[in-house]
Amino acid sequence: MVVLAALFLAAADVYKIKYESTLQAERVAKLAWRDPPRADTIANLRAEWSKLDRPDRIQELAQRHLTLRAAEIANYDPLDRLPDRPIPIVPPGLADPLGALIETFADPEAVTGSVSGAKQ
Repeated sequence: MVVLAALFLAAADVYKIKYESTLQAERVAKLAWRDPPRADTIANLRAEWSKLDRPDRIQELAQRHLTLRAAEIANYDPLDRLPDRPIPIVPPGLADPLGALIETFADPEAVTGSVSGAKQ
């Protein structure tokens, strides 16, 4: 019975939240309808942003103000001139590769806060 009551209360709470959000959305829509100059301003700003954000305009500005050059074929090396893949520091297939990596770089002579020779 307690579970059913909790389920019923949760459903009622979700319905209440949905109803309140619907009312708030209607209120926002009414406010936007009452203030057409603001809506017109927003529409104008969006249109201006679309005009300024055109790729051809940005390309023209980049060519005018930046000293970029197109990539040339001579700038690329063939695949056989790539360096060899680096040797992995941690062998593959370990259960804890991060722990193995830390142990690889750990200095065994480093002084830590632990007590040497303590019994566990």
